[in-house]
Amino acid sequence: MNRTFKEALQHRRSYYALGSERLVNKGDIEEMVEFALMHVPSAFNSQSSRIVLLLEKAHRRFWQIVKDTLQAQIPADVFSRTEKKINHSFASGYGTLLFFEDRSVVQMMEQKFPTYASYFFPWSQQTSAMHQLALWCMLEDRGLGASLQHYNPLVDEAVRQEWELPSTWELVAQMPFGYPLTMPPVKSHEPVAERMRVFE
Repeated sequence: MNRTFKEALQHRRSYYALGSERLVNKGDIEEMVEFALMHVPSAFNSQSSRIVLLLEKAHRRFWQIVKDTLQAQIPADVFSRTEKKINHSFASGYGTLLFFEDRSVVQMMEQKFPTYASYFFPWSQQTSAMHQLALWCMLEDRGLGASLQHYNPLVDEAVRQEWELPSTWELVAQMPFGYPLTMPPVKSHEPVAERMRVFE
């Protein structure tokens, strides 16, 4: 399905019941990630975003790392509820996108443009957010359900070791995706008039 940009934004939702059925082939998902990395903007064209695509076995391995990490840190009764959510909503899907920002690029930009040094970190987070939204909409457009999760920084070091990633890559967010098993509830909206101002 090919929607307009506005339609893609309107239809993007958080799906918390995912199946592992393959709706889109691996090559198409890789093309989505490549497209985002090529065309999503970044401050001063810094291109600091890094993305890791985990599919099937690697995807399940990531969520096992999350569970192992959490089990060692939270009470058993809390973990049992967390484990159920992870198993049903995230690990049960087909894949996960890991969004990183390369700290070495941010530091290089800070040194190159000292006047703006204090802004490059928040700008890099904004760049990551744009990649997240772009890919979320593209996945949705292909019939896949997704959500955005934040188990960093708890799992950062284990993830770097598992996939031998550079130490300068800092994990920002995780996006599990898969076959949507249930539809999300109707989305509520705060009044636009309270969130917008127009001046001429």
